[in-house]
Amino acid sequence: MGAMLDRLKLMFSSRRRQAELQAHLDRLRHRLPVPIFWLFGKTQTGKTSVVKFLTGAEEAEIGHGFQPCTRFSRRYLFPTPEAPLLTFLDTRGLDEPDYDPSEDIDQFNEVAHVVVVTVRVLDHAQENVLRLLREIRRAQPRRPIVLLLTCLHEAYPQQQHPMPYPFPKDLATAPLPEETSNLSPLERSMVEQRRRFAPLVDRIIPIDLTRPEEGFAEPNYGGEELKAALLELLPEAFGQTLKTLGDATRELRDIYARHALPHILAYSSLAAATGAIPIPWVDLLILPGIQTRMVHHLARYYGQPLTAERFIEIASTLGLGMLVRQASREVMKFIPYVGSVAGGVLAGASTFALGKAFCFYYSAVHEGHVPRPEELKRYYQEELLAAERKWVGQ
Repeated sequence: MGAMLDRLKLMFSSRRRQAELQAHLDRLRHRLPVPIFWLFGKTQTGKTSVVKFLTGAEEAEIGHGFQPCTRFSRRYLFPTPEAPLLTFLDTRGLDEPDYDPSEDIDQFNEVAHVVVVTVRVLDHAQENVLRLLREIRRAQPRRPIVLLLTCLHEAYPQQQHPMPYPFPKDLATAPLPEETSNLSPLERSMVEQRRRFAPLVDRIIPIDLTRPEEGFAEPNYGGEELKAALLELLPEAFGQTLKTLGDATRELRDIYARHALPHILAYSSLAAATGAIPIPWVDLLILPGIQTRMVHHLARYYGQPLTAERFIEIASTLGLGMLVRQASREVMKFIPYVGSVAGGVLAGASTFALGKAFCFYYSAVHEGHVPRPEELKRYYQEELLAAERKWVGQ
């Protein structure tokens, strides 16, 4: 009898449910199309600025998020290790005489989709970087390599960037000028860097990512050209993740909403992958755990402690529609293929709408009032319909 009670406790224990959910999330992460960027360059060449531009995260958050993964390198999963949308691998040891790239190549060679090399445009001491980049290129010749020539403003101090952006897309393959004496300091340096790196890279993008307080009219100079190159070079599924993140956050002005949205997108992707499992009813055991983790994450971000009572209060406002849709999604799974696709769309869209609804609630609380239940439900339904159209369109 005692052994039977112990087994029953284990079956219904929250610890076991959490362990099973974590194991499922770990499996899902390997299936999701998460782009992996290998950042390669000397220190102080703008690697963190590139991550900040692509993610919209703050520098302090990025610095805290990088975790060591080899003796010389770090890994940053954005927005969270539990539900990542983008992964950045940062090689830090290029300035050190004892740096051996073999460990990083063994670790990153099979997983990195694009190598992003950062070089200050006026820094011509690049022999070590070139030597190591040749080894990376030999290890996987077909993997795209993008060279970013950074800190352009150092070549024209106290001046604005040339506008409109004058550098062509084919800079890596364009003919080099034979005469350089009549060129500006920036142009001469670019010619020399192109001469060194062009045989090893697929794209060369001059870029200057600065803080607004530095006074440049365009603080993300060359940033859109970088995004366009990455979208073109990445495999389609991985590029779609980057495009979705950019499209979703571009028009947001509220800082809380802008920073919360990547978390909502990440958990929605996990939910969609769960909803696409072709076995009816299985994801009903997993999806609530994903959505609950997302909501608790948002509550911490907004600084609003989420009690069980408040969670039930908000969720019950939305609950009937959610339950009906979840049940209909499971029934559709009995239709081969189509049911799984539809299930994934509904799971992803409902999770996205739920996250947006909680952000709507927390934003209202920040402004000093609690939204009425009908107001919250109407907002959820609007976001759900918009999300379903978007997910079907993808």
